[in-house]
Order: sequence, then C-alpha cells, then structure tokens
Amino acid sequence: MIKPYLKLTKPGIIGGNLVAAVGGVLLASQGNINWLLLLAVCVGTTLIVASGCVFNNVIDIDIDKLMKRTCERELVKKVVPVSHALMWATALCLAGFFTLYQFTSFVAFEFGVLGFVVYVGFYSLYFKRKSIHGTLIGGLSGACPPVIGYCAVTGQFDAGAAVLFITFCLWQIPHSYAIAIYRFEDYKAASIPVLPVEVGIARARYHIIGYIIAFAMAAFTLTYLGYAGSWYALGMGLVSLHWLYIAKVGYQKVPNAQWGKKMLLSSIFNIMVFCTLISLDFSSETLEENYQVNALPTVIMEPHS
Repeated sequence: MIKPYLKLTKPGIIGGNLVAAVGGVLLASQGNINWLLLLAVCVGTTLIVASGCVFNNVIDIDIDKLMKRTCERELVKKVVPVSHALMWATALCLAGFFTLYQFTSFVAFEFGVLGFVVYVGFYSLYFKRKSIHGTLIGGLSGACPPVIGYCAVTGQFDAGAAVLFITFCLWQIPHSYAIAIYRFEDYKAASIPVLPVEVGIARARYHIIGYIIAFAMAAFTLTYLGYAGSWYALGMGLVSLHWLYIAKVGYQKVPNAQWGKKMLLSSIFNIMVFCTLISLDFSSETLEENYQVNALPTVIMEPHS
C-alpha cells in the first residue's frame, strides 16, 4: 500500500529538484565536499518537495478530474483517502524542515520555507487557478532548491546564490509554458489560465523566446562574476542556442503539441546541463575570496542548535 503514497509525492518532480539542489551544493563546495551536509540537503529537500507535491495533489483534486493526464491520480480515484494524504504531507513537511534546520544552515532552511509557502500557499491555492501570472509565482518556488544547496554550504545569500535563484526563475517560465502547450487541451478543459491558453500559442512563443534569452544571459553571469569557468560558458551557450533554435525555427515545422513536447524536453536537457556544469566547472578562486571576505566560520558545516 506504500506505492500510492509514493506516487502522490511526484517522484519525477522530486528528482529534478534534487539535481538542482546537488548542483548548488557542488558549486559552493568548490571540490571540497562535505558528504554529510550533501546528504542532509538531499534528504531535507526531497522531503519538503514531496510534501508540497502531496499538498498540491489534495488542492488540485477538482482540476485533476478534468485533465486526461491527471484523471487517474490516486486521490481522484480515491485510492488514498484525503485525510491520509494530509497526514502524509504534514509528516513529510515536518521531517524535511527539521532536517534542513538541524543539519544545514539557517539560510538554507529559510529558502526551504520560502519555496514551500510559495508553492503550496500562493501558487497552488490561488495563482494557478486565478491568474495568468501563476507561472511566474510558481517559478519562485522552483528556484529555491539550488539556493538551498548553495546556502547550506556557504551559510549566506551572496551574489552566486542570487544568480542561481534568478537563473532558475527564468528557466521555469518557458519550461512551464512548454508543458501547457504540450498539454494544451488538458489545461483548456480545466480552465487553468496559463499564458498559451489565454493569449494563444503564437503570442506565448514570443514570451518563451524572451525568457530563453534572459535565462542564457543570467547563466553567463556566473562566468562573468567568476563563479564558473569558460567550459561552463561554452556549454551553456551551445545548449541555449539549441533551445532558442527550437523555439524560433522548430515552431514552424511541427504541430503545436509536438513542438511543445520538443520544447519541454529541450528545457529539461538545458537545465540538466546547467546543473552538471556548475558542479564540475566552478571557479574556486572567487568562492575562496568570498569565504575570506566574510570570514565564515567552519562551524557552518555543523548542525546548529
């Protein structure tokens, strides 16, 4: 009977957020990895994201009934009682916040809280259903995992953390619009006011192109500020150009749903490359200077009281 409860946590979403959190840890660790801290970040982030997804499932029962993609979910089919799902989500939430608070840094814990509150409280309960700008709000929560990982190591929110946050916020928008285009009929049937449904796919495409360009510029800032190296910049330049090519040229060659799927897969590939490159091609000199300027004590790597 554990399988339905695991499905409620949306393992695919957990996996993506976990990769982002690990990328943040490895960027800030500059090759000197505290494996216990990395484990704490992974466990804490996994539990908090899982909790948010379960709460989202509970909130979206009425919407999920209307969408072909989600009409077979456990709460819709009443495989899991709503009361049990709420208890499961609460337990995951408490365990996740305890892990981040006890075994990482307070700044990482704060971003865990921020991501959870925005996703469950603002996005799921209101903006997803009521506003065309819901994707922008949801993007704030999606940008928190890499910052959790980064700040767990540094114990502070610095320029590197800010760039990570902005870059992931910008990535979330074309990624989410691609999902809405790929599943256009589902979103339309459920009356979810996403941009492609409200203004049309042709107009939404121009927004997508703009956000891809903004994402690439934000990503390059890590190299400009000295947090990542030239191989990172080269890699991000290539994958961003590929993503932009599909957005600009690929749109004319295939039906909308197929184009949306290609855009979705390209966005996932793009962010996976980003997370891989920040893990491998970091600039230790800049990070070391930041540590020295701020005179961070080594105790930030230890559990705090």
